[in-house]
Order: sequence, then C-alpha cells, then structure tokens
Amino acid sequence: MEWTHRLAGLACAGLLLSPVSALAGPKVVSGPGADPGCFKPWSSQTKFFQWDKKPGPYKIALVNGFVGNTWRIQMVKTAKAFAEQPGIKENIKEFKVVSTGTDVAAQLGAMEDFINQGFDGIVTIAVAPDGFDRIIRLADKNNVVVVPFDNILDTDKVMMVNEDQKEMGRMSAKWIMDESGKKSGDILEVRGLPGNSVDRDRHLGFREVMEAPGNSFKITEVVGNWDTGTSQKVTADALAVHGHFDGVFTQGGSDGTVQAMMAAKHPFVPMSGEGENEYRKQIADHAKDGLKGMSYGQSPALVAIAMKAAISALQGNPMPQLISIPIPVATYKDLKAGTNYWPDLSANFFAPNQFTPCGVNFTAPEIMAQSEKNTQ
Repeated sequence: MEWTHRLAGLACAGLLLSPVSALAGPKVVSGPGADPGCFKPWSSQTKFFQWDKKPGPYKIALVNGFVGNTWRIQMVKTAKAFAEQPGIKENIKEFKVVSTGTDVAAQLGAMEDFINQGFDGIVTIAVAPDGFDRIIRLADKNNVVVVPFDNILDTDKVMMVNEDQKEMGRMSAKWIMDESGKKSGDILEVRGLPGNSVDRDRHLGFREVMEAPGNSFKITEVVGNWDTGTSQKVTADALAVHGHFDGVFTQGGSDGTVQAMMAAKHPFVPMSGEGENEYRKQIADHAKDGLKGMSYGQSPALVAIAMKAAISALQGNPMPQLISIPIPVATYKDLKAGTNYWPDLSANFFAPNQFTPCGVNFTAPEIMAQSEKNTQ
C-alpha cells in the first residue's frame, strides 16, 4: 500500500512537471508578428509571443485604475466605442469595464475575478509598474491574454502596448532648450500621477537631457496628477513662490498650467505639454504672444490598440511582447484647425485619436457619446 502511495505521488509530481503544465501561457516564437504595420515591435531585440488559438467571439475586460481626469474618462469611452466598431464587434462576445482607483490590491482583485469568470482577455492600465507577478501566472495558467498599456509593467512576461515615455520627456527638454536658446535658467516641471511608470519615465527622460553636461537648469517640481484643476493650482503655487520660469514641461492637465500662468500674468515661455484639445487651442490663440508650445500626444486610443492586440493574440497570431506606437506631436508651427485640434469644441478631450495603420479612427462625437461608468 505504501509503495502504491509512492507511485501515486510520483505520478502527481510528474504531472506537475509535464509539458502540459509548461505550455500554459504564451510560447516564445520567432517573428515577424501579425500585422506589423499596426503591431510594431519596440526594437530589434523584442521577442514574440504566441498563445494557443481560441475560438471566438471572446469575453474581454478593461480593468482601469484611476479614472479622475479627462484622459482616463476619454480612454474608457474610447474602449466602449471601439468595442462597437465593425470588425471588432463580431469578435467580442462580452465586454466589461471596471475602474478600481489607485489601490493596487483592488486592481489585482478585479483582474483575478475576471480570470475566474472565464474571460479570455484583459486590457489594463497598471496602477503600479510591479506587483503583478501572481496575476500574470494565474492568467498564463488559464490561457488568458493580459495586455497592459499606457502605464505598463516592469516585466517582459506579458504583451504590452505603449508609446515611448522617456522619449516624450527627452523631446520636451530639447524643445524648451531649442525654443529658449538657453542652457541655464529656472524651469517648472509639472508631473503626473505618482507611482505610475508613465510619469516616472517621462520625468527620467526630461531630466536626462536637462541635466546633461553643459546645462545648469534649476528645476522646480510639482505634482499635477494629470488633472487640469490640480495642475492649475500647483502651477499657481509655484509661480507665487518662485515668481518666474524660463520654460515649462507639463504632463496631463496642460491647459490648467497655461491658465495659471495667464492668471498670474506671467509672460508666455517655451512649453511642452500633453495632447489636450484645450491646450492646443491655447497654443493656437497665444503663439503670437509668445506661447511657443509643443503638444505631444499620449493618445487614449492606445486602449483600442490593446484590445485589437488581445483579439489577435487569442486568434493564435504571433505578437510582439512590447508593441511600439508612434508619438503624435503638434507645435505652434503646424497646428491646423479641424486636423490636429478643434477650436469650436468646448468640451475638453485629447486630440490625437487616430492610428490609421491599426484601423483606429475616431471622431470626437463617437467617443463623447459613450459613458465612463463601470459596466459590471
């Protein structure tokens, strides 16, 4: 009997170590991947994943974290609009949205719940860049495709979609230096939501250029939370304390930063900010007064590309582990009404929403007609 129990134990151990267990989750395969015009590998070193093909249509969930600013609200609305578009709708059996706030445990709990409910794919904006290992293992065990985008993770174990955040910081620093003609002076940096990889990487890229040998800038750093009202307040406070800045780098909430400068009657200076339509309107209106603005676009439509990537992976296509999306940029030199900003639209939204190679083309009315509410 004891010998029989030993055999049973060895059999169980063998099952745990068997190829069936090892095959859970994606395989690393050779490229190229599917639809390289849309799903562009981050670099020549990017590896490729392939999941076992599943029959569709699929159950897809968006697990968002923070939802208290214009970008996140528009992102959720964009996801709902994309789920209804021809070519996508027929591949989605069920689409759910939940926003969990800034607590990592709440986001992980929501993701685990969707996995346990039998969802096939989860797209997510990670609350933090780490702490997701257990959920990744659980998803792999259940052959669920998880796609972080925007705020991505510090891992190469999942497929992710993003724009180059460090490059946004670098290009912002170069813009301020080129437009001001200075290598020293007082600079205001309005950061985003603390703890997120996007805010961290933009900050690192910005400082990399501004603090390079030969430069001697004094940088005042405040936290704007990617929110118009918060950015306006912290900019006003910084102006009250420091009096004058020679250039400004602001993340989301850019229009609030400009409003604070105007209210304080601060002269316009070279400035790099996000892709809000309101900010682009401000640049267009005040470029002649000295607002030499650059607007880089972290598009809320990243969620659509993440959803499209999840569906493609579920269909068994090889996919890049890290997908690179081009950075849409507009400046005071090339703003064009009706093309890259909309002067007649009063509701604030992020202007860059089109990625033609991915078939992602939204109009503002399509997006704004949706609700940002949870759908659970």
